Amino acid sequence: MAARSLLNARSLRAAVQLSAPCRRTYVAVGGRAYTPPRPAPPKTAPPAARASTVQGNPDTVNNLSSTAAEIEADLEADIAAAAEAVSGPSETVPSSAALDLPPPSSLPLDGAPTDWSRSYHGLSTQPFAKEVAEVLLAPIDPRDVEMKPDGMIYLPEIKYRRVLNKAFGPGGWGLAPRSETNVGPKIVSREYALVCLGRLVAIARGEQEYFDPSGIPTATEACKSNALMRCCKDLGIASELWDPRFIREFKAENCVEVFVEHLPTKKKRKLWRRKDQPKFEYPFKE
Repeated sequence: MAARSLLNARSLRAAVQLSAPCRRTYVAVGGRAYTPPRPAPPKTAPPAARASTVQGNPDTVNNLSSTAAEIEADLEADIAAAAEAVSGPSETVPSSAALDLPPPSSLPLDGAPTDWSRSYHGLSTQPFAKEVAEVLLAPIDPRDVEMKPDGMIYLPEIKYRRVLNKAFGPGGWGLAPRSETNVGPKIVSREYALVCLGRLVAIARGEQEYFDPSGIPTATEACKSNALMRCCKDLGIASELWDPRFIREFKAENCVEVFVEHLPTKKKRKLWRRKDQPKFEYPFKE
């Protein structure tokens, strides 16, 4: 047992000696052992000293970071600088809520004309003065209402213009086209905006039929008048003309339906006219 332990100890010592660096030992003639010293590792210059020997741009090389902490700090500084360059300073880019301004199409620049073909400037900002409202909402005079032979009542276009002139004054209102004139095979239409005292009031599309190409200019002007009458509904002008009860009562009190004969064809039909108007003339006969 003791012999086996001694053998294991010797084997372990031999393994340690083999794993250690091998150093040679020399025995001199006189019987004394001599072991040469280990050669010293070659000396290397520090990074700064080596960098100074680089040709071309020594300042750039000398300024390079030499430790992990310096490299990490430089990297974080570069990332922060890049992010600031992309986003910009926070105070130079205010949000739309901070501006607190309406859209550009709703607020014209100082001194710049308003493009009424797209703008909605002044729409529903505040009501008109009481004096203006009284003129616009005044009841219509039954004597101003006309009737077409087919039984439709209407207010002539010139009466709408007189009401607008009385309410806003000549030059205080106008019609601004919002589209090009659309000329179809038998009808002309165009969209207009009614502007009063520099504010958009209403938008409507006017239309007018024509039967010959030579009548397109006249139809274009009638289209504008039709758009004006439709826009005036939003101001309450002659709003009774769209009230079914008023229409029935007006026709019962002021109009009459009569039989007429179309003289060229001898055909008879019913037509409407006001009671205070004269009888139908040629080509019709009552």
